[in-house]
Amino acid sequence: MIVDLRSDTVTRPTAAMLQAMTAADVGDDVYGEDPTVNALEAEVADLFGKEAAVFTPTGSMANQIGLQLLVRPGEELLCDVKAHVVNYEMGAAAALGGITTRTWSTPGGRLDVPLIEPLINRPNPYATVTRAIAVENTHNIGGGTVQPVESLRELRALADEYGLGLHLDGARIWNAHAASGVAFEEYGRLFDTVSVCLSKGLGAPVGSLLVTDAERAQRARVIRKRLGGGMRQAGFLAAAGRYAIAHHIDRLAEDHARALHLARSLEPFGLCDASAVETNIVIVRVPGIAALAAAAAEQGVRISVLGPDWGRMLTHYDVDDAGIEHAVKVLGELAS
Repeated sequence: MIVDLRSDTVTRPTAAMLQAMTAADVGDDVYGEDPTVNALEAEVADLFGKEAAVFTPTGSMANQIGLQLLVRPGEELLCDVKAHVVNYEMGAAAALGGITTRTWSTPGGRLDVPLIEPLINRPNPYATVTRAIAVENTHNIGGGTVQPVESLRELRALADEYGLGLHLDGARIWNAHAASGVAFEEYGRLFDTVSVCLSKGLGAPVGSLLVTDAERAQRARVIRKRLGGGMRQAGFLAAAGRYAIAHHIDRLAEDHARALHLARSLEPFGLCDASAVETNIVIVRVPGIAALAAAAAEQGVRISVLGPDWGRMLTHYDVDDAGIEHAVKVLGELAS
């Protein structure tokens, strides 16, 4: 048995999803003529209460387009010190967008708005002007942290006061919704640009979208083409996304329940803190985690190593109850 807990990106299309993909009606998306892409974009925009959405091949591209729409070269973005946009996108904000960044730090990446206001630089002749703030929900490296909607509303008020844009890295916004019950439309109302990923918890093989207003969406298509993201018969991929949104959002609660069970079962061995688990991510903290991960892999359990003493495990629809129990057995025995 192979139990791959390294990420929720390792999922493979279901038979029904593959059938939807092969049956897709397609055209040239760069010309705006792919009906399945157009349908996906319209559906996701409507879901978030926005005017438009732009289909991209990756979440990193959706994020970077969103940032470039809000921050011009030589201007500044504020975000959490462990945010994906400044840690796992290969310095794209600076290298491709000319965007400078400063960060704040909070436990679990949970938003703390009073920490942010002192960082904001108003236009002046001596400092880089702050133009936007990025928030990650759920927070990946924070351990699947769900940002409280009250904090997001407070941040929106702060951004309005200072005339700042807000970008939501919503790669796992589906998990945030499943855990909190906050409507997608509420998230859309609070942010100017929103990236959402189809290939993580929802299980599509490829694809993300940037959701925003109509004017920014037109500019986003220019940036997407400039970055090499103009796809042709992308409807085959969009069909997987449409299927995932229609069928895989409600089942995310199962992943969350399995993650909590996994954490509670391994907590007595000192591997994790079950009280920190909010969605489908379990942070593992143990000295020499690389050795633990290597030994577990030999018994069919794969976990992600992110540092000398910590890593993570993610539940997803390719891991069932039997897989979780096998992981508990293997990791528990190794930790003992």
